[in-house]
Amino acid sequence: FHFDVMDGHYVPNLSIGIPVLEALRRVTDAFIDVHLMIDNPQVFIEPFAGAGADMITIHQEVSTHLHRDVNEIRRLGPKVGVALNPSTPPETLSEVLPELDLVLVMTVNPGFGGQAFIEAAARKATRVRAQADEAGLDELHVQVDGGIDARTAPGAARAGADVLVAG
Repeated sequence: FHFDVMDGHYVPNLSIGIPVLEALRRVTDAFIDVHLMIDNPQVFIEPFAGAGADMITIHQEVSTHLHRDVNEIRRLGPKVGVALNPSTPPETLSEVLPELDLVLVMTVNPGFGGQAFIEAAARKATRVRAQADEAGLDELHVQVDGGIDARTAPGAARAGADVLVAG
């Protein structure tokens, strides 16, 4: 499950939170990827880890101390992901890339479903994959999220994504 968490501040929408994750965890052992589209993600890392997240993905753009937040997620047990908005270059992750399990390339501006797929953002998956290959990070996953459907999925996969999120 890809579990989108929105706070109405970082993105202009509200969504589900910790009680829903706790309820979902009680009824499934499926992998739950929690995508925090929120300001101050460091405040919520421990509560979401405790509620049963198997992976926590935070946005590079709002993490003041990204390396610290990545290490905190890892210390608490979940796998670690970092998301990039469409206008954020993947090179901003060069210092933390070896610490990550996943890079999420947003192919829409986060906050609302049903948006049009941004082709230029999808091409970032190729750059992320190249960075990972150059660093010998064979296990790093590249995820794309936003506007994924039967028409856009094949191109996203060709660009280097191995995890696709579709609403």
